[in-house]
Amino acid sequence: MWRLWWEQLWERHRGATLGSAVGLALGIVYLISGLLDMLIFALIVYTGYYIGKRADRNMPLIPDQDEWRRLLDKWRGFR
Repeated sequence: MWRLWWEQLWERHRGATLGSAVGLALGIVYLISGLLDMLIFALIVYTGYYIGKRADRNMPLIPDQDEWRRLLDKWRGFR
């Protein structure tokens, strides 16, 4: 049962699965180093998931200039 579930997960969400696994591994290394800051751990895992999810959707991993401009224009009202 678990094997079938993992195979389906790997086929449908390969990038998100791999990104989450890498993020989890890096997070565990961070925790073993002696700092038990769970927020940083969660951020590392989420970053791996986010990058993997973008890879699944064939989106660029780094936003292009148009996306940066749109984000900066959105925050311009707070100045």
